[in-house]
Amino acid sequence: MDGSLPKEGASVRVNKYISSSGFCSRRKADEYVEGGAVTIDGIPAVSGSQVFPGQIVRVNGKVVLPTDDHIYLAFHKPLGITCTTDKRDKDNIIDYIGYPERIFPIGRLDKNSTGLILLTNDGDIVNRLLRAEGRHDKEYVVTVDKPVNDEFKKQMEGGLPILDTVTLPCKVKLTSKNTFHIILNQGLNRQIRRMCEYLGYRVVKLKRIRILNISLGSLPVGQYRELTAKERSDLFSILDKNRK
Repeated sequence: MDGSLPKEGASVRVNKYISSSGFCSRRKADEYVEGGAVTIDGIPAVSGSQVFPGQIVRVNGKVVLPTDDHIYLAFHKPLGITCTTDKRDKDNIIDYIGYPERIFPIGRLDKNSTGLILLTNDGDIVNRLLRAEGRHDKEYVVTVDKPVNDEFKKQMEGGLPILDTVTLPCKVKLTSKNTFHIILNQGLNRQIRRMCEYLGYRVVKLKRIRILNISLGSLPVGQYRELTAKERSDLFSILDKNRK
């Protein structure tokens, strides 16, 4: 359930072994395997290879060790911070947080947007959360440059043509003259901004306040917290139900 490795004596597929170590996602692990970069006890791995307790797995010559000490953080991203692990970007989220262990963000939040983003060292959960077919709810508070109305709500909820597709139905609640809440289960590039632009609106502020069962709550801007045991348990349950 939590991405940990099997008990002693059991084997695990090499892609899950690598992702469970926090090295990368399961999909990326498959790419390493296909590219001939992975060995098990010195023998090149192939798709579907099993790893047994005591065997040594290397990726590009580097030993990959399993871990059960997974980290799951909720972070209130400020404006101007980029959701990348690339240290060449002076505004990267990893340097900003300064967490003592290796972590990486799950998905992205635009540099000009604020709010909730999750970070982890669990490569398996990254892959599961980013699967488009999971249709995972994300909730935002959006302020635009002119008043919104029922027609705006109807058009946003019904789907709009952007990026050579039509957006999936979503839920919109008008909360004040220029502000609305929107719940998406789709993750197109700059989706909310593009939807608003299509209707002639410009986004002034965009803040994500929820991902599935994880809410931003009163977490201060620029601060992070560990997910509670209940949040983790509920999250894993949701992902298991959505797994095909």
